[in-house]
Amino acid sequence: MSRLFGTDGVRGLANGLLTAELALQLAQAAAVVLGHDRNTNGTRPRAVVARDPRASGEFIAAAVEAGLSSSGIDVYDAGVLPTPAAAYLVADLKADFGVMISASHNPAPDNGIKFFARGGQKLPDDVEDAIEAEMGNEARRPVGSDVGRIQRFSDAEDRYIVHLLGTLPHRLNGLKVVLDCAHGAASGCSPQVFKDAGADVVVIGAEPDGLNINDGVGSTHLGPLKEAVVRHGADLGIAHDGDADRCLAVDHEGNEVDGDQIMAILAVALKASGKLKDNVLVATVMSNLGLKIALTKAGISIRETAVGDRYVLEEMRDGGFNLGGEQSGHVIFADHATTGDGVLTGLQIAAQVAMTGRPLKDLATVMTKLPQVLINVKGVDRTRVKGDDVVAAAIAQAEAELGDTGRVLLRPSGTEPVVRVMVEAGEQATAQRIADRLAAVVQKELALELVPE
Repeated sequence: MSRLFGTDGVRGLANGLLTAELALQLAQAAAVVLGHDRNTNGTRPRAVVARDPRASGEFIAAAVEAGLSSSGIDVYDAGVLPTPAAAYLVADLKADFGVMISASHNPAPDNGIKFFARGGQKLPDDVEDAIEAEMGNEARRPVGSDVGRIQRFSDAEDRYIVHLLGTLPHRLNGLKVVLDCAHGAASGCSPQVFKDAGADVVVIGAEPDGLNINDGVGSTHLGPLKEAVVRHGADLGIAHDGDADRCLAVDHEGNEVDGDQIMAILAVALKASGKLKDNVLVATVMSNLGLKIALTKAGISIRETAVGDRYVLEEMRDGGFNLGGEQSGHVIFADHATTGDGVLTGLQIAAQVAMTGRPLKDLATVMTKLPQVLINVKGVDRTRVKGDDVVAAAIAQAEAELGDTGRVLLRPSGTEPVVRVMVEAGEQATAQRIADRLAAVVQKELALELVPE
């Protein structure tokens, strides 16, 4: 049987893989592993529960809260909030753990359940395995006064906004910022915090109806943001994904500024102020080679990890580093957060524009991106990527062709049923040609066999 937890919690089609029954069982198991087994102060364990605005989040949240409270956990229902807000509130409330119900950048029919341990920390693999194993045991069923209670966490959003404002190195007075909230979890708090920070704010993608999350807007669809920034004459634009744990930016001319460029800007700024721990940035193997080249010139080292912000976080914790992230826009400020925070990142990049007086386009020239092509190959067996001789030979041929001028990376996605083919090269046409060739090999060699009816 395959592992239930992926790279970022349990994710799948709501009412397909992710049913109310599964949500209930996960919550009951988490109540034991993260609550009762780890609570030693004699009080009833407490958990924070939040969700993004997907329609399915309503019944999944109800199932999770039922599973927790029926297992003797007091539940603080924070409602619709970004994932990083849930993580922050677990720490701020000193709760035993937290649950976030979201499928991040995935389309509306999907959903997911992720857990945070005490302090708002993501779970290591062994704790997720313990939760999965506990699902096979009889659930705890306290009675009478020992059952958990559910209460509305009424000031959850306000606490998060106050926290974000406290991280700002410079107010945003004089800046015009367009925010694209992806019809997601940041639709309320992101516009509010940018206004409170002094910015003139234009908002798009902030009318969630439960079904339109990430639909043509947000960090996976930058077209509307680019158009709005130019049309409104804004200084910059900020795009979130559905649960607002990532941030991409757009400069005043409508050019994309991705997670690598954002990390380069912030790493150099933190180093200049003496606040970059050990002059190290933690990034994944998917980050553009241009990032490494630029930061090396700036006297900053890069620690590489596997793809997934959880692995970035593990490396940051192990080394005591305070800045890391992914090209996709997950940026982690360990001085202020325990996970990627798109609202926090947007505030920090806007503050650099305000503080330096330099346009974002100018700040982004700190690094030069090598041409990079990423192809998601669907309908293939992800488990065979590393063991297939034909695919390995195709990769070897591509690497020999590129030499020292580029690189190749093939990996199965941990959040979607695809194999990702990434190629970097000195020229866009070369990267595209080699990526197309590798994608065709993967599609042919690893195609899933159709089972006859």
